[in-house]
Amino acid sequence: MTGACLLAGTTAALIPAAGSGTRLGLGHKAFVTVGGLSLLARSVAALAPHVDEVLVALPDGMELPPGIDARAIVGGQTRQDSVRRLLRATVADTVLIHDAARPFLGADIIYALLEAVAETGAATVALPVADTLVQAEGGEMWGAAVSREGLWAVQTPQGFHRELLLRAHEQAAADGHAATDDAGLIARQGGQVRLVRGDARLFKVTTPGDLALAQALAPVWDAGS
Repeated sequence: MTGACLLAGTTAALIPAAGSGTRLGLGHKAFVTVGGLSLLARSVAALAPHVDEVLVALPDGMELPPGIDARAIVGGQTRQDSVRRLLRATVADTVLIHDAARPFLGADIIYALLEAVAETGAATVALPVADTLVQAEGGEMWGAAVSREGLWAVQTPQGFHRELLLRAHEQAAADGHAATDDAGLIARQGGQVRLVRGDARLFKVTTPGDLALAQALAPVWDAGS
């Protein structure tokens, strides 16, 4: 729990893992193995030393396998529903929301995020966009160039004062509003979200190509940890 001392009160890591992961095509994505460990096991192991508890939202009827140091609840139909359930299942003052499919999470990023949350109440890991961006025309034809100046690609974890995020989730549910991540719900209410520089290795395993990259990275990552 070394990182939790950066914040007053208690801290929980919340992992919404109730989705099916259909794009990967290997069953429940959180339990796909990389370098002998599941994506979920890697994410939990990265977060557990820095928080007071880890909660995971799973599909109804599914349980955590032995060896994963976390508490499981039943998730919702969408990621947003699962996060809202996780927020209600903890009394922690601060929460870190993380995708199980981002298994290569370093302690330095967790520290930086906790520091930002202590200062601002809401923060997310992200990376400045490095690629050239274009707007497609007619489906797959090169259209207008889009400036990448000031653009960041959002990663996880994202960190929040729990009550702040819970209010944003409850309002979104009441309004029927869906967001692609939790920081977007804070921004929707006019809140400020600090950007914390992430890491290219913190990519999300979504496609078979991502999985192949993760399998190649795992031995190097494990040797350095």
